[in-house]
Amino acid sequence: MTTPTALSPAPVASATGNSPAELTALLGADAVAAPWWRRRTVWIGAALLVAVGAGVTWWQGRQVAQTAPRYVTEPVVRGNLAITVTANGTLQPTHQVSIGSELSGTIKRVHVDVNDTVHAGQVLIELDTSKLGDQLTRSRATLASAQSAVQQAEATVAEQRSNLDRLEEVARLSGGKVPSKAELDTGHASVARASATLAMARASVADARAAVRLDETNLAKASIRSPIDGVVLTRTAEPGNAVAASLQAVTLLTLAEDLRHLNLQVKVDEADVGMVKTGQSARFTVSAWPARRWPATISRVAFGSTITDNVVTYPTDLQVANDDLDLRPGMTATATIAATERQGVLMVPNAALRFTPAATSSAAASGGSLVSRLMPRPPGSNAPKRAGNSAAREGSQRQLWILQGQQAVPLTVTTGLSNGRMTEVSGAGLSADLAVIVSQASAAP
Repeated sequence: MTTPTALSPAPVASATGNSPAELTALLGADAVAAPWWRRRTVWIGAALLVAVGAGVTWWQGRQVAQTAPRYVTEPVVRGNLAITVTANGTLQPTHQVSIGSELSGTIKRVHVDVNDTVHAGQVLIELDTSKLGDQLTRSRATLASAQSAVQQAEATVAEQRSNLDRLEEVARLSGGKVPSKAELDTGHASVARASATLAMARASVADARAAVRLDETNLAKASIRSPIDGVVLTRTAEPGNAVAASLQAVTLLTLAEDLRHLNLQVKVDEADVGMVKTGQSARFTVSAWPARRWPATISRVAFGSTITDNVVTYPTDLQVANDDLDLRPGMTATATIAATERQGVLMVPNAALRFTPAATSSAAASGGSLVSRLMPRPPGSNAPKRAGNSAAREGSQRQLWILQGQQAVPLTVTTGLSNGRMTEVSGAGLSADLAVIVSQASAAP
């Protein structure tokens, strides 16, 4: 019996008659399985995964940066803060006189013209005095007649008293027998009538003398004189013009006392009059000299008001020096009154006092999901909240927001004056150049 013999597997190469080295050379190196860490596809896939991860991380970071709040800041500044009041008005002489005539007549001469300098007592205009001279002559004649009547009355009184004295003497010597009582009474009456006539004559003299003085005064007023030292501003009188005296005299000349000192009268609005007081300084401009600013001082704030188109204003006078005479009466001026001024105070923009940061959701802070970013948001969810547009009242407590890193941190301050753009602030933690937040903006997702 024959026992089977176990056969060992023969190498493949021996079946073909080739060795492994010969087979590798025949098929190529790529046909032989290599380790995974030496495979090119593995490293290419890994590089692609890293690039995708970096891209996703960059995109998420960019989205977070876009949705994160961005704050606009301005520094706290130290300087002078002034509250000003603006008002319009016109320049006027400090003392202006309108010259007219109390008499009716015809202008004979005019001795001055516009811009002429005049002195007190100087004759400016002369009226025709022919009629006035005749009236004065008549009055003087009446006075002379009245004075003669007085002399005649005095003589009559003396005569009647002499007669009465003689009758009384006869009555004394005769023991009262003669003259009769009727004759004595007649004598007394005659003296009384003569005395009354004398009194009337003397009254007529006084009346005639007054008429003479009146005519002399009228004759003097026919020469119109300057009551002040000044300058002629306007002239409407011409030789030959007739002047008719009435209840309101016609203005023939207008004089200004001293143009080196003018008065600027402005109209202050009722909302600002509480800040305007006597003695405050101001500056004003006129259209003739737009680049120049003249100083002025408030001399009077009127209690009485004027109403124009339902707008209540208060006339306010400002004293103006005009030594170079560049300013002229009647010019329209715009005055800026320094109502209140603070020196070297800390100030912030009013927008900083109105600002309150908008609430930021945790999802937005962490980047959120793509779906949540694509969902519509409520209107105004990205808009910063405002505390109102009204200016802070002086002495009130308000809140500022400052940046610490990227976070908005509140800071409580006390407000002072405000000019509508900047407000005085004080409090712990404040310093010049400190950045305060004035607005907030977020990029659209």
